Amino acid sequence: MQRIPFNLPYFAEDQEKYVLSALQSSHLSGDGPFTERCVAILERIFKDSKVLLTPSCTAALELVALLLEIKDGDEIIMPSYTFVSTANAFALRGAKLVFCDIEKSNKIISLKSIEEKLTPRTRAIVVVQYAGLCGSDIIQIRDICDSHNICLVEDAAQSIGALFCGKPVGSFGHLSTISFHETKNLHCGEGGALVINDQSFLERAEVLREKGTNRSRFYRGEIDKYTWQDIGSSYLLSDLQSAMLYAQLLDLDCITNSRINQYNLYCKLLKPLSTHGLATCSCIRDMHLVGNGHIYWLQFKSLEERTDFISYMNSKGISAIFHYVALHSSPFGKKYGLIDLPETSASSDCLVRLPNFVGVDVQRVAQAALEYFKLL
Repeated sequence: MQRIPFNLPYFAEDQEKYVLSALQSSHLSGDGPFTERCVAILERIFKDSKVLLTPSCTAALELVALLLEIKDGDEIIMPSYTFVSTANAFALRGAKLVFCDIEKSNKIISLKSIEEKLTPRTRAIVVVQYAGLCGSDIIQIRDICDSHNICLVEDAAQSIGALFCGKPVGSFGHLSTISFHETKNLHCGEGGALVINDQSFLERAEVLREKGTNRSRFYRGEIDKYTWQDIGSSYLLSDLQSAMLYAQLLDLDCITNSRINQYNLYCKLLKPLSTHGLATCSCIRDMHLVGNGHIYWLQFKSLEERTDFISYMNSKGISAIFHYVALHSSPFGKKYGLIDLPETSASSDCLVRLPNFVGVDVQRVAQAALEYFKLL
């Protein structure tokens, strides 16, 4: 029987055609014709926002830290339950990382934890929208940021296609970032985007992204030559990758609906697991939220049980894997202080993700999980 991998990157029908077109063009570097097409679609999704494509979500987060002019001693509030890129972007600028706990139900930063850790040195609050969802407190967190003159940053790496209160996830922060890594719902191998919801950041963001020059204005015909204006780096996505991304963006609704249907099928088939005391994913559709089905997870009662379950699933030819090792417990993370974040630690030790890519055999995965608990 064929092995079920954890992830299988989506392949769009017209992907090869657009990539070949890009190869045959005279523009392979950044901000070419396919980049323009991608940006046009993304800016229709994120109304009233500007979008800049980047080589990765990591690069977009680094741009955020540069835009905020983060320096030594500035405090950045963020969850410990996230990928290292969320932290590295600000650690590179000398910030003090202030790790917060998460909500048990959705693995997104806790409002109560944020309120406890605000200080006059807080420069930004980073909300990681885990699993293609949106924290229900996002509007209250934005209000806190506005009242304290703090920037709200949405790390919406996993959330393309998700909605909250009728708005795209990624449109609540002053600045937001998206990932187009091959593990995400849609991708171009490696890629990302910076979503600028506060237009006051736009002009400098263009300069920082273009090696510190005003080259973007030159290409638009606004100036007769471009010069060095500021610090910066090379944060452009090649047009070759944009061609691949364009094909994927055209399929966004199809991809999202497929993953939501698979997610809902997992919920239906694995409902009996609640009798074993496991925490499972909740509904991703309610009056406020429409998730994108990026991750389906189970949370076990102990690290030992999770390890045994992963081993069992592997024996059945199914790749089920854990997720983040809590940053506050990692060797580098400990430099920011020893703290107790119980929900974060429980998720780090006990959460497992099931395969959820377009076309995955949900029935086979669910059957193996039920067999492990002797429910079949």
